[in-house]
Amino acid sequence: MEYRVLPHGAEQISVIGLGSAGIHNADAAEIERTYELAIDAGINHFDFIPSEAAPLETMGRVLGRHRDQVHVQVHIGALYESGAYGWTTEAEPAIAEFESRLRALGTDYADFGFIHCIDEDADFDRVMNGGIWDYAQARKADGSIRHLAFSTHSPHIARRMLDTGAFDLAMFSLNPMYDYTDESEYGQGETSDRMALMHEFERAGVGVSVMKPFAGGQLLDAAASPFGRALTRIQCIQYALDRPGVLTVLPGVHGEADLRDLLGYLDASSEERDYSMLAEMAPQSREARCVYCNHCQPCPQGIQIGLVNKYYDLAMVGDDLACEHYLNLKHHASECIRCGHCDRRCPFGVAQSMRMSEIEAYFGR
Repeated sequence: MEYRVLPHGAEQISVIGLGSAGIHNADAAEIERTYELAIDAGINHFDFIPSEAAPLETMGRVLGRHRDQVHVQVHIGALYESGAYGWTTEAEPAIAEFESRLRALGTDYADFGFIHCIDEDADFDRVMNGGIWDYAQARKADGSIRHLAFSTHSPHIARRMLDTGAFDLAMFSLNPMYDYTDESEYGQGETSDRMALMHEFERAGVGVSVMKPFAGGQLLDAAASPFGRALTRIQCIQYALDRPGVLTVLPGVHGEADLRDLLGYLDASSEERDYSMLAEMAPQSREARCVYCNHCQPCPQGIQIGLVNKYYDLAMVGDDLACEHYLNLKHHASECIRCGHCDRRCPFGVAQSMRMSEIEAYFGR
């Protein structure tokens, strides 16, 4: 397993986590086997909000046995009064559901307490000026929430959350379909705005856990994909992990077989992780932009092109440490010999050799 560090904390978070959507269709024995396999494989980050009222006791029993090994996301605002998933901005039912989930886990704390699924300004104002936010802050103060977090599909709301300075983690919907098309309400924002938001997460030190990495399965099915071709799970996971700020990807599974497919990512070759076909699949009107995927590597001069671009982009949005990080690299943009290797290999149409000149001029080295 690969791990990334939560910026506002010392926690090591597995790059593959586990959502709970879909697992409600499995029986108790299958759920138990699946969760045990996940933990044995090194997965340590779990979202505890299924798409329906799953058998929480079974899920909680397994996670409770390994409580000191796992991080659990528990949401304040998810609701299951009818048995199916719903959500609320009313404090009383939201708090009751949150506390019932802690009891199901057999624990007195949530690693990440989430302000759940805020996509509209009116909902933001109601929640952040009312009982849910007051409750979340009180639980953070007494230690029953270790880290405050939020989930949204809206870049605008994400920025309002970031402006509070109160959060350590965000859950955001991220995949090529949402980034390059307007096919879904879950993929709000233009391509460039969504990419800018990922930089803002990273600059603020707010980690991102990715929801909907396969767009509800649409990207895995050529007939359903807006690109007319299917991507693999491995390609979608790599795409998400290459975005700035991302710590972990949280796909749902239906059982043990699904989970074993996901774990194939860990042993996947660079060719299997390569999503460069997006250059042909995504709309050609999109802005050519480096996404730090490193498909341009290896550079004959040893330049870490993805990192050079990343530090430049961060510096341009005001990250004071980005210049220092850039200068500490072994090789710099000034060493580019304009051979064109990276230009030919970039799946997103970026003229990297020209960009190296721009970066060299900016940093002066």
